[in-house]
Amino acid sequence: MSAHLNYFEAVVVGLFQGVTELFPVSSLGHAVLVPALVGGRWARDLDVSTPESPYLAFIVGLHVATAAALLVFFWRDWVAILAGFASSVRHRRIATRAERLAWQIILATVPVGLSGLALEHLFRTTLGRPIPAAVFLIVNGLLLFTGERLRRTAAPAHPAAVAEAPEPNAVDSLGNDIDDRLAQQSLSQGVLIGSAQILALLPGISRSGITMVAGLWRGLSHEEAARFSFLLATPIILAAGTFKIPDLFGPLGDGIGGQVLAGSVASFVAAYLAVRFLTRYFETRTLTPFAIYCVVFGGLSLAWLTLP
Repeated sequence: MSAHLNYFEAVVVGLFQGVTELFPVSSLGHAVLVPALVGGRWARDLDVSTPESPYLAFIVGLHVATAAALLVFFWRDWVAILAGFASSVRHRRIATRAERLAWQIILATVPVGLSGLALEHLFRTTLGRPIPAAVFLIVNGLLLFTGERLRRTAAPAHPAAVAEAPEPNAVDSLGNDIDDRLAQQSLSQGVLIGSAQILALLPGISRSGITMVAGLWRGLSHEEAARFSFLLATPIILAAGTFKIPDLFGPLGDGIGGQVLAGSVASFVAAYLAVRFLTRYFETRTLTPFAIYCVVFGGLSLAWLTLP
């Protein structure tokens, strides 16, 4: 494998992963399409649909790096969320805003986690090929357009009342007005939005994009939907990467330690800059440019791959 994955490929794929995992344009779709469009050794060596693919083992390291970038960027949020979870377990309640947000994230992670364990291999090996990825990327763009239309017609989210007054020592403030508003959603709404991530198992459907569409549908603003999407994605990306990390220390990882490190550094930097940009971008802007990109890039890719 060391002869197949060189450092240039590792850094380029790492940069793509870091950006496309957080931009609503599907990292898996790009991981499938870009090597196929480049052709040559890229198409031969960088194939996620191959059983026991060393390229897939390499992608695992990039996922962990992306999750690490999210943890670093949102570290204050995660300190409050983890404190809220600890407080909830200790006092056997879900009363404060930090406690509510902690349980929203936990419960919203369960459906996609179970679905990933059951379906990830099937979807990756049967659908993780260039033509299905191009089709699903077009679908992703149409879903983003739909999210914008739903946002115009959806009623604003109605915050759920906190069940009981917090105790004097309870962790209540999350240190961020958006997080405080997100915490006031009902648990069922948080689970509904998080469950949309199941669709991101399909190559070409963006995790952040489909979660934002679900949030807009339920009345969140673009800024709120983006932030909730990033918070929800962190444990899923980290768990998916951690679950497969042993692959990197087995035969699939032989000879690519340096490439994994180089790609992971590139992915971390790209993901950190991407989330920093997007949290500001969605303060005033919409999903429409990303929707156009997905439809155009997916359509051109499909034409290139299918036309003689």
